[in-house]
Amino acid sequence: MIISRVWRWLVALSILIFWNTGLAETQTIAVSDASPIQAQFQAWEDSEGKADIEEVVSLPDDDWQEVPTGSETFGITSSAYWLRFAVENRTPDSLNLIVELAYSQLDDVVFHVFSNGERIDEFRTGDTRPFYPRQVDHPNMLLRFDLEPQQAKTIYIRVETAGSMILPLKIWRESEFFSAAANEQKLHFFYYGSLTVIILINLAVFLTLREKLYLYYALAIAGYLLFFASIKGYSFQLLYPQFPDIHARALLVSMPVLALFSVLFCRALLRIPSHSPRLDIAIRIMIGFEVINFVAALTLSYNAAVVLSAVSALCFFSLLFVAGPITWAAGVRAGAFFTIAWTPLTVGVLATAGRALGFFPENFMTEHAMQIGSGLEAFILTLALADRLYREREQKIRAQADALRTEKARNEAQNRLNEAMTHDPVTGLPNRNRFERMVNEQLQRDPDGHYMVGVARITRLDEINRTLGLSRSDRLLHSLANQMTELARTLPFLHRSPDSHGREELVYQLSGDTFGLLVNADEVSDNFAGLNRVLKQLAEPVVLDNLAIELHPRFGAASYPAHGDSAAMLIRNAHVGMEIAPHGPYETGFYSQEYDIYSESRLTLMSDLREALQEDRTELHYQPKLCLASGSVIGLEALIRWNHPDRGWVFPADFIPLAEETGVITQLTRWAIERSIRDLSSLMDVYPDLTMSINISARDLAAGELEEAITSALQRHGVKVQSLILELTETAAMEDPGKGLMALEALAAMGLKISIDDFGSGYSSLSYLKQLPATELKLDRSLIEDIETSESSRVIVGTAVNMAHSLDYHIVAEGVESDQAARLLAELGCDRLQGFWLCRPLPLRELREWLR
Repeated sequence: MIISRVWRWLVALSILIFWNTGLAETQTIAVSDASPIQAQFQAWEDSEGKADIEEVVSLPDDDWQEVPTGSETFGITSSAYWLRFAVENRTPDSLNLIVELAYSQLDDVVFHVFSNGERIDEFRTGDTRPFYPRQVDHPNMLLRFDLEPQQAKTIYIRVETAGSMILPLKIWRESEFFSAAANEQKLHFFYYGSLTVIILINLAVFLTLREKLYLYYALAIAGYLLFFASIKGYSFQLLYPQFPDIHARALLVSMPVLALFSVLFCRALLRIPSHSPRLDIAIRIMIGFEVINFVAALTLSYNAAVVLSAVSALCFFSLLFVAGPITWAAGVRAGAFFTIAWTPLTVGVLATAGRALGFFPENFMTEHAMQIGSGLEAFILTLALADRLYREREQKIRAQADALRTEKARNEAQNRLNEAMTHDPVTGLPNRNRFERMVNEQLQRDPDGHYMVGVARITRLDEINRTLGLSRSDRLLHSLANQMTELARTLPFLHRSPDSHGREELVYQLSGDTFGLLVNADEVSDNFAGLNRVLKQLAEPVVLDNLAIELHPRFGAASYPAHGDSAAMLIRNAHVGMEIAPHGPYETGFYSQEYDIYSESRLTLMSDLREALQEDRTELHYQPKLCLASGSVIGLEALIRWNHPDRGWVFPADFIPLAEETGVITQLTRWAIERSIRDLSSLMDVYPDLTMSINISARDLAAGELEEAITSALQRHGVKVQSLILELTETAAMEDPGKGLMALEALAAMGLKISIDDFGSGYSSLSYLKQLPATELKLDRSLIEDIETSESSRVIVGTAVNMAHSLDYHIVAEGVESDQAARLLAELGCDRLQGFWLCRPLPLRELREWLR
């Protein structure tokens, strides 16, 4: 688009292009065999650019003009053009076809597809629209459509552009298009690769010799690279596909960049200041003008910047066209190279301008003339630089050779260091840094994809290290890494990433005992059966020195985008998933927020709880306990409640387990003992026979401070030891049976009563429980909740009651919520009960009222 506008200003006179027309019905392109499809179309000029598809379809055939060659250039025009043609499938097979307007600088292109007189598809694209969503990932204007056998479709294309109206129409079989596009990309790759090599070579020479000449040349070639990448649409496609305005500015900026550094290079190469002072004045003026042009390309309006770029191009090419012969005539050897080099570029520019204005036909040579010319120019000037180096800098190059060798050795050492920093020294697998970078890059390339980060941890590695020694353990890890890599190669949906040495990276070592991989979930077609098969193989024992070693691996996974949008978050959640028992048909624990206990807020929860305990901002609520024999309230259970200033009421289930993990539970238990005994003392004036039940944990038993804290509180508030009951779960009692039994016996020796809470919810040994100095068993609410409807529940409760009585335990039912459940428990011989049926947990003030 921009090059057409530029050449509009370069050419002094605009020439009208006339072309022969013919009148006919809609051209039908028959596809009957495997030969190339010969494109042809009919065109109609919409001079006002306001016609819609309904008007165009109803146009008489006489208004349409034949383009039998399938390619036409209408020159610079403000009119919109409509193309019309039909395609018929005369083969017995279904066809997938692509319509291509092989010119990337068309502003606005709209495809309309008709079948049997009905419009069935519309697709809009163009240089002024965001690149995506295009139907085909290619800079040209493309439409995909299919044809069933004997089916025909008519296609209308509306094209409008501010530059030259160049319409090279091609129709492809889909496979042929992608093959041709691949070949074309190879040519572009060769061209851009050649320019890149030239840039890198000259930058290397500049860094070696510190001569600005080579820097100017590298930057000038970089300007050409940006210019052609922009004008061919590749920079738009790859770098900023959603920003067409940036695409337009990039091309505008590339022109002063290539002109400025080309002029600076010419001045240095031809030594213009010393051989032609007058020419040097013109060169200096041109340098200043290009600096202004660069600023204008970034700040001025688009049309104004185009005009300035046109003037710049005219002056730039004219000045450098004469600079070579002038210095050549003055005896500068490089002037001959420069003159020869600038000639093919000038021819290429003229051919491109002629194509844009309609002088020359649309073909390979006119389409790529500037690229061919610039490539030849770059090649010839590279020879000129080589000649200059050979003749004038031979000694300096020899002096720098050692420096280059030193730099090479440094680079090799750096590569070895990078290898050591990015790979595990034992297994040779890439490490976590490379894994995170690979995952993040893939997510950026395919933000709409679905991926899974999988982790595997060898849980017995520490034990293996201590047993076999580090040397044999390293051999085991190395063997395991090879096995993982071989198994991973059998899974086609695993992401593969080549490293700088061409090695294929599939499995990564995230830490000493943990490995990771990336799964493309969109490519999984077997419901992860293949992955589960591999995981089962990894779980099998590994043979080392005739020893079959159990590794006990654990596997976890997290998916993108559901569980995170970065590698670090996905790895973290996959580790959390590894701790969760599988909840589906897979061998892997998948992350679930429901089971994620490691929320960031929990990190500060314990410090908040410590502060709340110190400032007495926690509360105790009391739930009464009813004796079924007497019908009277005989005791209370103290239950912790915490109203957080920011989070509101925090459930005990949210902070009690964390308090046990962090050790804060001992501080919490001491506070609960002090507060509950104080409140019991105030109640005993009216209710002297009340008992108080306090929950303790396995941590409290292990801490060894419980006995002293209880004794001190009882003495301080004048409460008898027989009024206090300590409750702990059967799971807590079983955590360390030996120490737990000793601690409980010491507490019982003081006269404290022991109650086993949540009885029936765990897997405790009855032979161990009968050794505990307990006087009370509390049935877990899971046994009570369906006692009204479940015969089996009644049998279990009855059995538990009989067993407890035979061991001289009182039996307490908790979680009783209905009158019928209470009657059933009384009939089954239960001694005591508590629950919402009797009373909800109440603060002390409300409890007094309730007791009254």
